[in-house]
Amino acid sequence: MSKRVLIIDDEQGIRETTQVCLEITGDWEVFTASSGKEGLVVAASSQPDVILLDVMMPDMDGLTTLKKIQSNPEIQHIPVVFLTAKAQPAEQRQFSQLNLAALITKPYDPFTLSDQLTEIILRRVHKT
Repeated sequence: MSKRVLIIDDEQGIRETTQVCLEITGDWEVFTASSGKEGLVVAASSQPDVILLDVMMPDMDGLTTLKKIQSNPEIQHIPVVFLTAKAQPAEQRQFSQLNLAALITKPYDPFTLSDQLTEIILRRVHKT
């Protein structure tokens, strides 16, 4: 199964580390974007199987980016996973209302990330 992921994160180190982990541990084809605005363009052109989206970004944060993804018919079918350091119970309750595929907290385990994303894609396939 060919697996494609888009990483949207303003931190270059996070993008690069996550990309390398996914390419090595899961043979993913990885696309990256450094902002929500760029991520929307890349998502439409690359049509990834899943989007890893940082919550805290300047200009357009993850919540705004998620709303734009969910309102765009070209990309609204792509499952979105928040990748965030915001893991307080109140924030997790807020995120649970957003129709996310999953929430992964930073720091994450790079050796299990590929399996987590694969499971999300398979769950989505079995729902349809």
